[in-house]
This record gives sequence, C-alpha cells and structure tokens, in this order.
Amino acid sequence: MRWVKRSAQGLAALLMLVLVALAYLALRSLPVMDGELALPGLRSPVQVQRDDADITHIHAKDPRDAWMALGYVHAQERGWQLEMNRRLMRGQLSEVFGKSTLETDLLMRTLGIRQAARAQIAGLDEPSRQALQAYSDGVNAFFAHRTGTLPPEFQILRIDPREEAAAGRYWEPEDSAGWSLMMALDLGGNWGNELARLSALQVLDTKALWELFPPYPGETPAASADLATLYRQLGVFRTTPAVSLTAPPTGDRLAQGIREWVDTLGHVDSKGSNNWVVDGAHSASGKPLLANDPHLGLSAPAIWYFARLQAPDVAGLRGMDVIGATLPGTPFVVLGRTPDVAWGFTNTGPDVQDLYLEQIDPKDPKRYRLPAPAGQEAWATFTERVETFKVKGGPDVTHTVRSTRHGPVLSDVPGRTQELVDTGRYAVALRWTALDADNRNVQATAASNRARSVAELLEAFRDFHSPMQNAVMADRSGRIAYKAVGRVPVRAAGNDIRGIAPSPGWDVRYDWTGWLPYDDTPQDDGRRGWIATANQRIHAADYPHFLTQDWAAPYRHQRIESLLAATPRHDMASFRAIHADQHSEATLLLVPYLLKAPSTHALADAAKAQFKGFAGDMSANAAAPLIFSAWVDEFTRGVIGGRLGKEKFEKLYGKRLFRSAVEGILARDDKAWCGAQGCAAASGAALDRALDKIAAQQGREVPGWRWGVAHPALSVHRPFSNVGALAPMFEVRRETGGDPFTVNVGQYHLDKADAPYANRHAASMRAIYDLADPENSRFIYQTGQSGNPLSGRYRDMADGWVAVEYRPLRMAPGAWRSSLTLHP
Repeated sequence: MRWVKRSAQGLAALLMLVLVALAYLALRSLPVMDGELALPGLRSPVQVQRDDADITHIHAKDPRDAWMALGYVHAQERGWQLEMNRRLMRGQLSEVFGKSTLETDLLMRTLGIRQAARAQIAGLDEPSRQALQAYSDGVNAFFAHRTGTLPPEFQILRIDPREEAAAGRYWEPEDSAGWSLMMALDLGGNWGNELARLSALQVLDTKALWELFPPYPGETPAASADLATLYRQLGVFRTTPAVSLTAPPTGDRLAQGIREWVDTLGHVDSKGSNNWVVDGAHSASGKPLLANDPHLGLSAPAIWYFARLQAPDVAGLRGMDVIGATLPGTPFVVLGRTPDVAWGFTNTGPDVQDLYLEQIDPKDPKRYRLPAPAGQEAWATFTERVETFKVKGGPDVTHTVRSTRHGPVLSDVPGRTQELVDTGRYAVALRWTALDADNRNVQATAASNRARSVAELLEAFRDFHSPMQNAVMADRSGRIAYKAVGRVPVRAAGNDIRGIAPSPGWDVRYDWTGWLPYDDTPQDDGRRGWIATANQRIHAADYPHFLTQDWAAPYRHQRIESLLAATPRHDMASFRAIHADQHSEATLLLVPYLLKAPSTHALADAAKAQFKGFAGDMSANAAAPLIFSAWVDEFTRGVIGGRLGKEKFEKLYGKRLFRSAVEGILARDDKAWCGAQGCAAASGAALDRALDKIAAQQGREVPGWRWGVAHPALSVHRPFSNVGALAPMFEVRRETGGDPFTVNVGQYHLDKADAPYANRHAASMRAIYDLADPENSRFIYQTGQSGNPLSGRYRDMADGWVAVEYRPLRMAPGAWRSSLTLHP
C-alpha cells in the first residue's frame, strides 16, 4: 500500500509538471498585446488596441504603417492560418504532409495561382502595390523577430518559418493577391457542376439530366444541345481505370480534411449568403439598416478577423478609416463600414468557369486542335512548364503543367477529371475569369475602404473582378443600393452549351466573345424601400444577358422578403429575428410525402407524430427536423443513387443535395426514377432506413430525438480535426438548428459518413449596420479572434453566435482591453 501511495503521488507530481509546462508554453505562444514592441520598417509609431468586443484597432500616421501593422497582427493572432494558406496556394503542402497532399499541390500549381497573382500585381496602381508590400513586411517581421514560442501547430509539425521570414520570402505580395484568388476559387467555381453533368451523362440521356439538374423555377435548360448524344459521338468517356500517381497512404487522416476541401472546389451548390437593407421609410430610426451573413465553410480559426484601420492621407497616398471583417492574408477590410457608409456581400455565382475538351492530335500528343474552316484541321502545341514538388519522406516529384489557349489543363492532375475523360483523346482545359491579368480585386477593395458614400462605393467596385458579388450598401444620407460587382463573360448567340457542361475546344462558337459591361450588370436603387439577396436569380425573367443557370433555390430569399414586408418599421431586434429565423419552406413542401409513406416500422407512428403541429421550424431541440432530414437523405440515396449507380452517386452526392430533383420526382410520382412501384413505396423504404439509422445513434425513444445532436456546427481545424485525440482541442462544436434552406442556414455534407448532418457551412459571421448611429452597429462569428487554441479568445464567440447575439462594432469604444505601441 505504501508503494501504491508513493506511485500515485509520483504520478500526480508528474501530471502537475506537465500541466505547468503546458501552461508555460501556452503563455509563451500567446501574442504580446500590451506595452511596446519594435517593428522595423515602420515610418512612425503605431497604436494597436483591442476593445471590449476584442476588435483590434490600428491607429497609424501613414497608411503603409497601418497595413504593415495589420500584417504583424494577423501573424500574431493567426500565424497557423497564414501558414496553411500560403502552403495551399503555393502548392507546398507535401513538404509537411507527404504524398497524401500531392494531388492538391498538383492542382494548385496547375491552376498557377501564384503566377496569375504576380501578373495581376503588375497591373495594379502604385498605392495598391504598396499596401501588399507593407502587409507582407509586417507578416515577415513578426516571424523573423519572434522570441516566444510559436502556436502549437508549428511545434507539433516542426515548422520554423524564421529563416524564410528574415529573407522576406515567407509572405510576399503575390501571396496576398493569391489569397484573393483562392477566395474566388472557393466561391466563384462551377467547373465541378460541369463535371457532375458530364459524369451523369454516362448513364442518363439529356432529358433525364435536366430532371436530375433542374433549371431555376420558371426557366428552361440553358443548354439546348443534346449533350448525351454529343459526348457519345465524341467518345469522351474513359473506358479503363485511371492510374493515380499519388494515391494517399491508407489511414492517413492528417491531410484528409485538406483533400476533402479541395474536392469541393468548382461546386457552387451550398455556397451562399444573405444580405438585405431597408431605407429610412422602413426603419424605426428613419435611416437605413443593413444586414449581412456570408455563408462559408466553418473553420477554426474562423475565416474572418475583425479590425479597424485608421490612417490619414499622406503625400500621394490616401488614408482610410474603416472597421469590419478582414481576411488573414490580405491587408484590407473586406466587409464592413466607414464612418458614413456600410456594405455587405453575397455570392452572385455567375458561370465564370468553362471546361473545354481539347482534342489531342493522334499523330502528335504534344498538339491540340484549333478552330479551322470546315473540312480543314489546325493544331497548336501545348504550352508547358515543369514544376518540382518537395515531398516529406520521399523523393522530389516533377510534373509537367500544360496549358492551351483556354487555360490550364486540369485532366493532367489525378482526380475526378482524369477518372472521367479519355485523356488519350482529350485534354480538359479550364477558362476562368479570375486568372486573367486584368483582375483588380485588390485595387477595388482598397478603394472601398476609403468610401464615404454609396456613390463612392459603386465607383470603387468598378474594379471588382472575381468572384462576382451581390453588394448591398447604404449611407448616412439615406441612400440604399444593390449592384452585382465583378466580371462576367459574354457567350455567342450560337453557343448551345453555354458553359453548362464541357464544350469542344476547337469549335469557335464556344469561345467567350467579351465581357458584360459594369453598367449592364444587375442593379437596384431600392425604390421598393428594401433590397434582399440570397443567391437566388438576381434579375428579372426578361434580363437580356445570360449569367448562369446555377442559382440557389429561392427559399431563403422568399423568406427574407416576407419577413421584411411583415414589419412596417425595422430595428435591430427585427433584423436579429431574421438572422435567427429557422423556418424551412423547403421542408414543409415535402413533409406530406413523408407522412404518406407506407411503413410497418415499429417507430413509424411515433416518428410521424412528431410532425403534429410542425410549422417548418428546424429547431435544434426537436425530433421532426432530424426525422425529415434522414428520410429525404435516404430517399435520395435510394432513388437517385439507384439510377446513377452507387459509385457514381457517391462521387456526386454531398457536394450537392439534389433537393430540386427530389421535389420534381415526388411531384410527378416519377416511376422512371422511383421504380415500378412508384415513389410512395420508395418513400416508405427510405423512412424505414432513416428510422433504423436514427435509432442506432439516439436510441428508440422517438420524442427524445434531437436535431441539434446530429447537426452540430462544426468549425474544423486543418489538419487536427482529423486526429481524434487532438480534435477536441482544435475544433469548435456547438449544437445548432436550421437546414440548407433556412435563413439561419445549416448546410450539411451528406458524404461525410462520420457526421453526415453536421452543420459545416453556415453564417461565417453576422453583422448589422445602423446608419442612423453607426456606432450602434454590431457583429459576431462562430469562434474567436485568436487562432491559438491555447488562448481563451479562441472560441469565446461560439455561444453568442449560436444564440444569435452580437458584439458592438464601434470605432470609438468605451474602453480598451489592451494597448500596444509598435515602434520603428
């Protein structure tokens, strides 16, 4: 017993030592937020203060110092986020994660993000280039001169950025411009939809394709070509399995989240947001109110970092006074307000990516076919460059990147394109607006930070390029406005595919013919008294220009409009209620089919009883939302999966829900999809499977089932969310309600077997701007300002975000939480 007692005492002492060591490391890894620090390169001292809402205020005497200080603060607070961002866009993940991320690196280098960013910087005005350089200098200075411990991710993965930072190479101006391109890639991509349609056409005819991918309500399919016949005649599809050069090691979970994120690129489904604005005639204050909640993939740390930048004009360089959401990696406020004007974005989602089938010369595989007069042939040589990849634990890998007149060849990268297309006959090239050298997003965002009116914002956004955004804005004079800002290609009248699916690259009628002028993009001057966008079709049916067919279903927009119309005079409380709204009209549309589903399952009657009095509120504490979501999931798997085939279906599902297709199939009782017994039988079988699945997770007491248990908001950390022992420390989870069609959105990815209903794509932040009293504006997002999981500020907004509460967004706060002076 004496020995046991001594052993226990020894273990307790050891544990105490470990805890003390961890506390010491935690303290050493947290940023210095008070006192004084040297920041070589500054022109004058800069004050960095954090207010009670934990917003960082940067007060400088020169705009270049403000941008440099923001780079320093981003590195302080979000160092690991910057590390992951730069490795992702540079195609250097494999240096840390080994061959499991090599396909991701191949894709990034093939797209040429850094090369495109470099070309775009050359076309910027001098103040914008100075902003990028100053910001980069601030990031590099932090890493080069840091004396404490870096955040735990650097320690675990043994990454030391000091040498690169000291040489000014850790972060460079093209990295900031490149991160803007990465946002465009995440939000402005639709090449995945083209591949999805192409994939489906291996087993469907064109009529069935449009049943699976229905056009927007009231529209006809944008493509008039018989696509199934076209691809069959061209012999597009691969008939033998593709050989992956970079198959990831079995069981490698560290890089799984990265690969999953990359697999969603090129898909606009589920990528949405809300914004709305009312004028003074519809507000209690007599001045406009504006709300925004951009829906993005939830991550820990969050994608946003809230800050204020203040600096006066200096010779030849305009200053700024702006507060709001910054993107770590870039030097500006992306969404927010100045003293006199506020703005918010949602994703427009125009078709700005076209895939082209480039026919390979059978006599010379280094050549591809060009347009030529009928009866003639013309060929061009692929443009090539060689990329070398350093791979942890293995030899370097070289890869030849090819390009055509349309753009980079995606089918040379192992993955979904290569698996689908016969790459001996065709290369698949990408034409994408964001890669063009005239992309001036950096310049437009810098100008927005100086705007003092709606008119100045509209002028600033003339340079906005990619991804196209629905911008709503309001100023203190009372003006409100909407404008679709960004670049949209014009397609020829004879283009019978219109970018809906891959087009023959040698046929000139499928080439873009120009750009839609800024003055012709959709706009609204707010004559109704309010404006709302939620990724729905943003123009009238008679709008003369084609933007896309891939609009979001109009449910969220219709709900916002109905709530705006229901209140004569809006205030902060009514706007909060809209942000919090979890009514799902899309669910109510299909509930009758669930209730009519024949079932002998022991739990069926109890499950259907949960819908008594159900009015479409997708509450976290209710069972009905869970039962419905599981039923419609199983119905989709059984009906659409049954027709497409299991392997093909699983590659398409999750990135899209096929909800519009399901609505049509059930409404028609479509036996071609549901089978000879009809859709009622398919619904009953789906209900049985759904009830078995839920019971296995939450037991057999149906009234005790809760949607929130299955639907937690999951802010994932890359890479440690995929490491079981580390996940609780690094990721942020909170139970939530909502679904993909509620204003308070809760998108789930049903291909994630471990948590198919987890809320992975939601309001990445919420903001309300009061133009009667801008200091009454407010915000919230789902994690916290710090990117260090050892900090108490890492997840301190999470509970407030779930409750749809806010923090004040003030330029003149009542008190400072911390105060730091940065000296030259």
